[in-house]
Amino acid sequence: MDIFPVVILIGRPAAGKSEIIDYLKGMPDGARCAKLHLAPFVEIDDFPWVWQIFEDDLVWERLGRERLLTDSKLYFKDPFTWNFLIGKINLEFEKILARDAEFLCAHTILVEFSRGGENGFAEAFRYLSDEILRRAVIVYVSVSYEESCRRNRRRARKGLEHSILYHSLSDAKMEAYYRTNDWAELSQGKDAGVIEVREHRIPFVVFQNEPEQTDDPAKLGPALERAFGRLWEISLQR
Repeated sequence: MDIFPVVILIGRPAAGKSEIIDYLKGMPDGARCAKLHLAPFVEIDDFPWVWQIFEDDLVWERLGRERLLTDSKLYFKDPFTWNFLIGKINLEFEKILARDAEFLCAHTILVEFSRGGENGFAEAFRYLSDEILRRAVIVYVSVSYEESCRRNRRRARKGLEHSILYHSLSDAKMEAYYRTNDWAELSQGKDAGVIEVREHRIPFVVFQNEPEQTDDPAKLGPALERAFGRLWEISLQR
């Protein structure tokens, strides 16, 4: 099948990654494959594990013990925890293929995460497994830091802080973790091309989402077709 086996979907918080995935879920399998080269897919998103860490530390604290990985304001005590989460992504990928060695012959795996600051995308890619990297393409959803902050505030829903579509960060955490971003350096400022990680050459495309396209399916569908079409052309040259 003419499909992408692994798509790494990255960008700043609230850039539109989850909205893109939500749109993809609503597409018929045949149309998604024909237009975007995406088979029926499963997601590996590190946010549920981040939230699980928060909850686990809360339980330890309530039981009278020291919090393990976060402080009382939910900052990671050790920045290497960000790389631990990449290790979790690797393990989940291994488990999928252990259950079905032929899974990627007829499916796509979407890997989603955000990074910034000292623990940027280059650092994350260093810890992604060779099994992921050798199959992967990258879609970077691009918005400015200011727009990321605006949408982050907009999507917050009280009582739904644990959810994929409605979780939100404080302005202080946005500043600490995401103000700086190394994507422009990694991509050399290009909107499409190839990134080298270890011995792997990984095709990428930048999906411009400022002005916002993920808020309107009539705009989002054609924009995704253009982006994934260009990515497919680049991947054929890998």
